[in-house]
Amino acid sequence: MKKTVLTFGLISGAVAALLMFSTLPFVDRIGFDHGLIVGYTTIVVSLLFVPFGIRAYRENVGGGNITFGRAFAVGILITAISCICYVIAWEILYFKFLPDFCEKYSAYRVEKARASGASQQMIEATRQEMQNMKTMLDNPLINAAMSFMEPLPVGLVITLVSAAILRKKPSSTDREEVVTPAFNS
Repeated sequence: MKKTVLTFGLISGAVAALLMFSTLPFVDRIGFDHGLIVGYTTIVVSLLFVPFGIRAYRENVGGGNITFGRAFAVGILITAISCICYVIAWEILYFKFLPDFCEKYSAYRVEKARASGASQQMIEATRQEMQNMKTMLDNPLINAAMSFMEPLPVGLVITLVSAAILRKKPSSTDREEVVTPAFNS
């Protein structure tokens, strides 16, 4: 299981990191509203390797058969490895290449609140919320935990659906008959 999980987890993680590195620096041009769509699309695309990993395990290790539980275990491990790669990519981008990300996002959120006709009190609450978010994101451990939680729910759904679809129990013709030896008295 290790080989399949590592292979597909690292491929999924590499795709997530590559897509993040190729899109996130352009969030100013994409816009934060569209950036959210692009971000979750990249997560879904990268996690499409989960069903392929479960299928590869079923065919190569399971002899064409896999239970829901084993398929879920394979899928969630692939998801976990992909999420770890996602976190590493985000940490590198956030701390090395996008040090002003929070300021830009904060300005966007405050301007969006202002444009929607929010009261000054609501605008200040938004500004304070963004300041609190920046404080949390500036802590690498909290940043990593929050980043890990972004792709995890998507991976969990893909894993559950894939495990349900790809499970395959041996058919009655595939099972070996248990023969009880006859004892002569």
